[in-house]
Amino acid sequence: MLYSHPPLGADEQASTSICNHQPEISHPPLSLRMLKQTLIDATRAGAEQLVHFYDKEYTVSNKEGVNNLVTEADHASEAAIIEVIQKNFPDHFILSEETGELKQDSEYKWIIDPIDGTINFSKGIPICCVSIGVEKNGQMILGAVYSPFLNEFFFAERGQGATLNDKKIRVSTQAEVIKSCLVTGFPYTYLDMPNGPLEVFERLIRKGVPVRRLGSAALDLCWVAAGRFDGFYEHKLQAWDSAAGFLMVEEAGGKVTDFDNNYYSPYQPHLVATNGKIHEELVEVIHNRKVL
Repeated sequence: MLYSHPPLGADEQASTSICNHQPEISHPPLSLRMLKQTLIDATRAGAEQLVHFYDKEYTVSNKEGVNNLVTEADHASEAAIIEVIQKNFPDHFILSEETGELKQDSEYKWIIDPIDGTINFSKGIPICCVSIGVEKNGQMILGAVYSPFLNEFFFAERGQGATLNDKKIRVSTQAEVIKSCLVTGFPYTYLDMPNGPLEVFERLIRKGVPVRRLGSAALDLCWVAAGRFDGFYEHKLQAWDSAAGFLMVEEAGGKVTDFDNNYYSPYQPHLVATNGKIHEELVEVIHNRKVL
């Protein structure tokens, strides 16, 4: 069964006390309520396609790089998501992994990964999700990540925190990298560069630091936000991989930057996301400026 997130857009009537002095209920602006409800509906619509195609036969093709797959389910999920968004906000800009840019002159942009973890999905591994972020004037304001097979719906609103199945989540309190549990990913086209993915990975695991590889950057970020991992780093991500998840980490009290500890933008490839307490140390380890 799909996780049923309660509607955020329904109007409510202020209850009236006997003396009629109870204050009126304050609602967010209509546009924000509509944005949130549309985001939830679009995320669920995409997830319905994942459930529909899961463990069934469907077409699979390959993109750039070995094992960089796109499936019939990716396209169906993307189509369902875009249909919901355009029904409610036909003038909004959309950036999606498979379709690319649907340009509009709008202050709002929807950034969509219809299946994050396509390899997992194609192999019947249930660690995959739908991920959607919403930008307003270049700032991420909303994010939703839904893993239907794990029944986990993550949601974040800028300034309002992050939730998992409607319960507030917070990052961990671990203060040392050597005692941390980390997660990372590897690009389909290996980056032959100083301190590349394997070099950093080797430095950490040679010191006994557990580093996991789930195959879904969006879930990696959400699991940092939920305190399951203490930190996440990756060398090559696209905007749709991290748009929703990085807001989740920030709203759960964590920190997200590029590899140089600068303000994070999902339009550049490098990401470090942590509970904040190990952030500077992990950046130093990535650059091989600190020995554990």
